[in-house]
This record gives sequence, C-alpha cells and structure tokens, in this order.
Amino acid sequence: MPMTVVSGRFSSAFLPNCFSVSRLVTVKYAAQRRVVLVSRSAQASSVSVSVETNSNVDSVIEKEEKNRGEKKILACPICYNSLAWISQPNGLIESAASGTQVQCNTCKRSYLGNETHLDLAVASGSKRYSEPMPLSTELFRTPLVSFLYERGWRQNFIWGGFPGPDKEFEMAKDYLKPVLGGNIIDASCGSGMFSRLFARSDLFSLVIALDYSENMLRQCYELLNQEENFPNKEKLVLVRADIARLPFLSGSVDAVHAGAALHCWPSPSLAVAEISRVLRPGGVFVATTFIYDGPFSFIPFLKNLRQEFMRYSGSHMFLNERELEDLCKACGLVGFTRVRNGPFIMLSATKPS
Repeated sequence: MPMTVVSGRFSSAFLPNCFSVSRLVTVKYAAQRRVVLVSRSAQASSVSVSVETNSNVDSVIEKEEKNRGEKKILACPICYNSLAWISQPNGLIESAASGTQVQCNTCKRSYLGNETHLDLAVASGSKRYSEPMPLSTELFRTPLVSFLYERGWRQNFIWGGFPGPDKEFEMAKDYLKPVLGGNIIDASCGSGMFSRLFARSDLFSLVIALDYSENMLRQCYELLNQEENFPNKEKLVLVRADIARLPFLSGSVDAVHAGAALHCWPSPSLAVAEISRVLRPGGVFVATTFIYDGPFSFIPFLKNLRQEFMRYSGSHMFLNERELEDLCKACGLVGFTRVRNGPFIMLSATKPS
C-alpha cells in the first residue's frame, strides 16, 4: 500500500528538520489519513521511523540514537516548559501563514508562526493589549532602520573601534571553540549578519537568529533568500523573543552571541541572567559593545549624564570593563575575558561546569 510522508511547510530558513520540538508528521494512505507525533532533536546522529502499513495504522515506533547532551530547546516564555506543534483540524500543516501554532505542554498558551519567523514574545498575538518599549528598542523595530542596518548603519561602527563583521566573527570563533558542533543563539541578531556567518561556517548544528524586531527578522529572511545556494539554510531558525524572557529550556543552549547589542538592552542584568539560565554548564556567552572610558572619563558629571541618557533612551552606557565583569559575575557567569580596540570591547564568559 503506498505511503507518503508530508511535514509542515515552514520556510527552511525558519524551521529546519533538526529543530528540537515535537513535530507533526502526516502519514497519508490511499484510503485514509492519520496524524502521528514524531520528536526530533538538534544533534541526533541518526533517526529511523518504523510504520506498520496496515489499514488501521496500529503503531508508529520511533528509534533515535542520540548524541551526548542532546535535549529539547524551545520553551514557553511564560512558564519555561516545553512546546509542541498543533495541527490543523484536517491534520495537515498547510503553511505558517494559515495559522500553524505551537503550544505549551503545561500552561496551554499558543504561539503563532508566520512566513518569516516564529513569534515567541510573551505578548505575541495580543489583539488589544500593547506595551510601549524603550526608545532604543522601538527604533530598531522601524522598517527604515531595519532596512538600513546592513546598508550603512552597521558599517559606521568602525568609528567606534569595531573591526567589521568578518573580523569580529573570526574573533568570536576563538571564544566559541569549546562549544563548536553545538547550538548557538545569535541574540539581538538584527538583520542576521552574524546569523548567516554562523550558519554558513557549518560550525554549529543549529543557529537561532533571535530578535524582538519583526522588521529586522523580515530583513534577515529576505537577505538570506537573496543569497543563491546558501549553505546549511536548514540549520537556521528565525525567532522573535524578548532578550529578558528567552523561550528556551534551562541548560539547553551551548552558546549565545550578541553582536553590538548589550548597550541596547533596557536591562542588561535581566538579559544576561536569562542567557545564564539557558546556557548549559560549560556554555559560552560572547558579546560586543562600546565602553566610554579613556578620554570620555574626563567629561564632567559623566555618571549623572549617563543616568539621564539611560532614562530617556532605554539603552545603557558602560564606563569601564569592571562593570561588564561584575555584570557577568552577578548573573552566574565566570572566566571573564575581553579584547579591546578603543571604545570597542569583545567579552566572553562561561557558565560554570
């Protein structure tokens, strides 16, 4: 009897096969249609599915050989418990735009996907409730800034000592050597400049491009699809989420990268605490930002000016390296190291083993 397996049609840039959540697979027979749940994992070395092909489809047996440390990743941003896919009434996932959802196994909260990304922000899908965000956050949600980010905006960072994306990527790889082959979150990914570099490098089993800005994620999706024959596209996932409420299980992530983002977070302590929560023991956090020390330290009343700046902009100004080291230490990360070039700093810290 003929059998066809049809899976959900999210974009390959949005939901790769190796993504570690419960996944719906429809098994279609000549006489009937039956839905079965198949769980896949991000680092499975092999997967075999055995289906008894009688008219009643009595049993489905899944056998997986798992690599060390493999586990599910996605979690509800409300209760931090695992998520599962929900099928349409006819058992088929027609497309992300047709209303495909993921649902928390505990609180039953559902989250929607669309053609470009999975929306796992706490208030996603709200029809009447809206929440104003700090100016620095809202700025990057605008279509104009999202469009310009890789078309001149990010290039200007060279004046702040940033060596450029390619060099920064090579520098980050040195810090990430202990976790190569695992999964990585590119936090506050913007238009996906580093997400694409991580995916193209084939150094990670899964790359999650995460941002709060819907327009940045759309730019990320469009730029990704503009590249012909982009390698490892199936390993890249686009997720919308709040950096202070990450939708991942505790201890499920090997690495987190945040390029030129730390100073934009309304509360760096809440964000780094969340990063520490989702990192596995031995997991690595790498970030770049600006430090206003050196000649800036001679500006009168700089600390007072910083407080006013942060109050109105929602972004943060770091005045010395010790602030960043204390921040990592307070959030449970150890082994702080850094590289400087003027105001530019790349830092790394590790979750204790």
